[in-house]
Amino acid sequence: MKEDLTGPAEALELSATKPEGPEPSESVRGSAVESVKGTSGLFFAAAAPAGVSRLPGVTGAPLPISFISDFGLRDEFVGVVHGVIASLAPQCRVIDLNHGVPPGDIRGGALTLLRAIQYMPPGVALAVVDPGVGTDRRAVAAETDWGFLVGPDNGLLSPAAALLGGAGRVFSIENPEVMLPSAGRTFEGRDRFAPAAALLASGGAEPGELGPEIDPRTLTPLLLPLSEVSEGRVEGVAWWVDGYGNVQTNISPEDMAEAGMSPGEQLSVQVGPMKHRTPWAEAYADAAPGRPLLHVDSAGLMALAVRGGRADEHFTIGAGTSVSFIREHPPAAAE
Repeated sequence: MKEDLTGPAEALELSATKPEGPEPSESVRGSAVESVKGTSGLFFAAAAPAGVSRLPGVTGAPLPISFISDFGLRDEFVGVVHGVIASLAPQCRVIDLNHGVPPGDIRGGALTLLRAIQYMPPGVALAVVDPGVGTDRRAVAAETDWGFLVGPDNGLLSPAAALLGGAGRVFSIENPEVMLPSAGRTFEGRDRFAPAAALLASGGAEPGELGPEIDPRTLTPLLLPLSEVSEGRVEGVAWWVDGYGNVQTNISPEDMAEAGMSPGEQLSVQVGPMKHRTPWAEAYADAAPGRPLLHVDSAGLMALAVRGGRADEHFTIGAGTSVSFIREHPPAAAE
């Protein structure tokens, strides 16, 4: 897995630690997350305000379980986790969000959960992208106003926790009585996380029965790159390529407006040394078949697409690749 992204040096830190300094302001991304603008980027705190441990959106067991992993569908792993949950909590519905996260891609899994969690019914999110399985990394259950986030403490849960208003309480899953016995430690999605999620969703265990409570501020943060805005130019990175080849970036429409760019303009998309003249359109149909476009995607971020084709192939771009949107002077003709 490629850990270092090429692109802007500033980073967005989605962390469980609250920063010291100025009073929190509204997030530039429009979420309910408390944030402080600092010299090294934007800090998002995943810890809830002191004393918060309520779950106002959760009406009681049985709760649905939203499940994401990097297991894929070739092997039996997803089905086995379903089987464990069905054995312990047969009344709980499981929603399969995505099992196609690239193997070990913590950032990709975290972004997937972040995009989806606001549309999931309150309950339990079971997230397993765990390249450190079997090591001393912690297994945790984080309690938020939405419900519980269950998974490895490797940064995977931090962005979703931040979006949900912060983790009020966090528990380390250590109690052998809530785990499946196993000779090995390579499938903790089955042996540790699935039982914990099932017990929380069914009401079969209180959070404190999973193991000791830990300080939410000690949860592992996730660093994400920030865009850089200047007059007529926004620099960022590709965050995600979906199954259609559409490329989501970390650049927002607000970044574009700050740089003086507007919908309907012909812009330059720069990837490496190559520039591609591309219109900022509202819908795929605004471009001719086979032609590229720049648009605001369903997550509210700027994305590249090709009508009837694949933007990742057209622009030769993948997750982690640097990309810039440029307003040329004077504007040039479309590609």
